[in-house]
Amino acid sequence: MPTHEQRVLVTGGSGFIAGHCILQLLERGYAVRTTVRSLEREPGVRTALTDAGMTHGERLSFVAADLRSDAGWAEALGGCDFVLHVASPVHLGKVRNEQDVIGPAREGTLRVLRAARDAGVRRTVLTSAFHAVGFGHGRTDRTFTEDDWSVLDGPGMDAYGRSKTLAERDAWDFVTTRARTMELVTMLPVAVLGPVLGTRISGANHIVRRSLNGEMPGYPRMWVPIVDVRDVAQAHVTAMTSPAAAGRRILLAGGPALSLHQIGSVLRSRLGDAAHRVPTRTIPNTVVRLAAVFSAEFRPVAADLDHVKKVSDDRARRVLGWHPRSPEEAIVACARSMLAQDLVKS
Repeated sequence: MPTHEQRVLVTGGSGFIAGHCILQLLERGYAVRTTVRSLEREPGVRTALTDAGMTHGERLSFVAADLRSDAGWAEALGGCDFVLHVASPVHLGKVRNEQDVIGPAREGTLRVLRAARDAGVRRTVLTSAFHAVGFGHGRTDRTFTEDDWSVLDGPGMDAYGRSKTLAERDAWDFVTTRARTMELVTMLPVAVLGPVLGTRISGANHIVRRSLNGEMPGYPRMWVPIVDVRDVAQAHVTAMTSPAAAGRRILLAGGPALSLHQIGSVLRSRLGDAAHRVPTRTIPNTVVRLAAVFSAEFRPVAADLDHVKKVSDDRARRVLGWHPRSPEEAIVACARSMLAQDLVKS
């Protein structure tokens, strides 16, 4: 077990994955420091973590730091043994100016790594994404592994995918050429679902809320690989100290991809009356493709209709001793947490 003198910096403490990392680090006995863009966010973050069962909250401290500025990062990294760099802008789909997403992700990653190097941090665990592995390849039947990199100008790529790919490549280049004494591990989760923290809904959790709220008239024939946020956090914390993880990319997936219709079926079968708004119909491909002609929102969906991406999590299981929950467990935990916090229409 770690001593309380072992301190971990978790960037972006108000985020979904970061919050679950903080919970598990505190439970394991670490002292944790986390960054927020403004210290005005500290009370809200503490409340969300406390409601989620935070233990030893007295070992959690906050510092103001923004990925777009050097201010605060030396203070944030001072005295830290490890860094979990989780913070990154998330803008899925079409954006007006891609550099608003790509620039902060790349510059912020290098800013954190420079500060970590200067502070003598032993290892940094960087949250990348499956977007840096399995996008832009077109339709392929192969199983994606950590040896794959997304194609920046390939079909289905968007600003977020490019930001994750370029930021991760920058990180590997940095530790190879300018921080050879610091170890790096990159984590590559697929769509992350699970118990929400506070009132903020992020990423793939929107699929569950929109389903429960009846905001979707039906489901496109689209498949999503899913991993539980609690397992993502556990993988981050384990990778922080695992000797075999150093210098590795590690894909995180909870099992085979599920169709959106299957996600709806899980909600209806497990939640009873609370899922009465969940759609039962499938939207024909022709309708989705027609919508994509007029709306950029539907174009990434149209590109992936009836295409199931396969992902290998062999390395995570072998290197980290990782045994994730099923996608169904992640879906139900996400839904129940939303219902418990009145984040779904009554």
